[in-house]
Amino acid sequence: MAPVLILMGSQSDWPVMQHAAQMLKDLGVEWRAEVVSAHRTPDLLKSSMAQAEQDGVPVVIAGAGGAAHLPGMLAAYTAIPVLGVPVPSKQLKGLDSLLSIVQMPKGVAVGTLAIGQAGAANAGLLAAQIVGTHDAKIRDNVNAFRKAQKEKVMNGPKLELPDA
Repeated sequence: MAPVLILMGSQSDWPVMQHAAQMLKDLGVEWRAEVVSAHRTPDLLKSSMAQAEQDGVPVVIAGAGGAAHLPGMLAAYTAIPVLGVPVPSKQLKGLDSLLSIVQMPKGVAVGTLAIGQAGAANAGLLAAQIVGTHDAKIRDNVNAFRKAQKEKVMNGPKLELPDA
């Protein structure tokens, strides 16, 4: 299977989007990351989606800030599931990005995650779950991750008041 494709509008989005890559790596999912700008490289965006379809990419994770057109534009060119990650912007802290990604018109779907690092990590997790629908090893890895999270909560420290 081709790797999950992680795309972002600029190199400056990598500090957020690397959390998607790390989650995928931790769950044993192959990935590839590239910079493709909806505004500065529209021809590359279109050809990237054509190549992704040809290669059999199972899911695309797209991070974008500000106007955040990248996830929607990618979704316009492919039937591959696109997961959008709003990257925090300086001016509006990512709220602009979130609203841009989540408000897709009827008929062009983008799965939208939370703003920032948590959203990127969850995009990686959700992409692994999508891949896991056809790959039992990845599904097992996701289940092991969830079990480890449960155990961490269940075995956490007892909540007590300090001695007075």
